[in-house]
Amino acid sequence: MTNRERFISIYKEKIKRDGADRLLEYLCSESSDFFTAPASTRFHGNYEGGLVEHTLNVYDCLCDILSRPRIKEAYGIEYSEESIAIAALLHDICKVNFYKVSFRNVKNPEGKWESVPYYTIEDNLPYGHGEKSVYIASGYMRLTRDEAFAIRYHMGFSGNEDPGNVGKALEMFPLAFFLNCADTEAAYFIEGSNK
Repeated sequence: MTNRERFISIYKEKIKRDGADRLLEYLCSESSDFFTAPASTRFHGNYEGGLVEHTLNVYDCLCDILSRPRIKEAYGIEYSEESIAIAALLHDICKVNFYKVSFRNVKNPEGKWESVPYYTIEDNLPYGHGEKSVYIASGYMRLTRDEAFAIRYHMGFSGNEDPGNVGKALEMFPLAFFLNCADTEAAYFIEGSNK
């Protein structure tokens, strides 16, 4: 099964909310590069298809974290499969149509200049990162407060937000904390140089 097929399968099985079908239709359309976009320009998933691969890794990590007995028994934290899927699968939809291929000259091993492709950012909707994903998803379906805060603050303290707001959001909305953990695990340990 390809990453595209797996994403669509999980999405259709877990997300039944009004408007979700329209969002999936958009992600699968020619107007979206969701399934071919990289996840970043230089770091994790900086290759074609990196975004959907990262998204699925985050989903797997989040499911694993939230299935731990300690999370449920000691902390009393439990979310629906739909909320878990929404938070993980949509956390980075702000990256749709965000990266573009450009070219630069570099010396090859023989010392000759050659043109090589690399990813650049072309942000046509400069609305931030997590908040842009919430904005896009909310245009198609209603998010719960937990889902919206999870997506908004999935970068945790590594974003450009006020640390006081980040800390308060992670404390008030545990799904945000666990999505941040899943995103970090996927980026650094599954996709990054620590793998």
